[in-house]
Amino acid sequence: MIHDKAPRSPRNKTLALTGEDRERLGPRLLVPEAGAALSRDRVLDRTIHGDFLALSSLLPRGFANLLVMDPPYNLTKDFHGNRFSKTGDESYAALLEQWLKAADPLLAPNASVYVCCDWRSSPAVYQVVSRYLTVRNRITWQREKGRGAQSNWKNCSEDIWFATKDDRWTFNVEAVKLRRRVLAPYRTGGAPKDWEDTDSGRFRLTYPSNFWDDISIPYWSMDENTEHPTQKPEKLIARLILASTNPGDVVFDPFLGSGTTSAVAKKLGRHWCGTEINREYCLWCERRLEKAAEDTAIQGYAHGVFWERNTRIPRSAPEGHPSKSRVTDN
Repeated sequence: MIHDKAPRSPRNKTLALTGEDRERLGPRLLVPEAGAALSRDRVLDRTIHGDFLALSSLLPRGFANLLVMDPPYNLTKDFHGNRFSKTGDESYAALLEQWLKAADPLLAPNASVYVCCDWRSSPAVYQVVSRYLTVRNRITWQREKGRGAQSNWKNCSEDIWFATKDDRWTFNVEAVKLRRRVLAPYRTGGAPKDWEDTDSGRFRLTYPSNFWDDISIPYWSMDENTEHPTQKPEKLIARLILASTNPGDVVFDPFLGSGTTSAVAKKLGRHWCGTEINREYCLWCERRLEKAAEDTAIQGYAHGVFWERNTRIPRSAPEGHPSKSRVTDN
């Protein structure tokens, strides 16, 4: 249990629950009965408290259009009382296979899958994922922050493996374009070539690559921040969801953590479902879902596009800008 702490600075927006919050949010959690299968309607838009491997056989077959899997990396880490201990590469690969084998029957035929990892576990993730799915790409996310090292390169990036269930999948490229500042403003006949001149500078919309250098990890002054030790940014999860689902699709996260995937799915008009073994994290998720119902903003994503780091985003869409995501099914 994570107990209430002393009041924080007014600028510190890290989520904190009171005893009243816990009492109010607790009944919203879905705690399955042993051996009782769960229907699709029962799990949609729910936070399921329990261990994924123990619950996987109870979950509905083929219900998820998108699987976002952010398991413990092969590092010793304390998740507020639930400790994961580093093991050998082969043992970790075997554990990965258990997780993916359990998740595979839950996927719709045209589902997409993203598996997060670090440089140490990335080879094992590729080997395991490629046994069950078709690997399409490896995304490298530059976290920006990272501990310095005296005798090695600073570790400031993570990998995300992108795979699909079969040869039909959703990829909405128009929904995940990045608005970048133009450094070399070429012109044709005196007019801008593929860029626009605005009051805040010259910009162009660019197609998304597999190197993401525009997403920072959550920090204390952000509304989305929690005390989870490995929380993913809402901007990152939004990019996965917008690219690989359509409105109304189902996003499943078997290692839900503090609820980023569910909160973002709700903000973007998708159904969500997630399992999480830590009850306090489940309650954090439910509180974030409450907040998502009141405010659908995602830091770094506005007017239907993603923006570079440290960009001042205008309140209204610039001229010629899409006012909302353009979503198509390829």
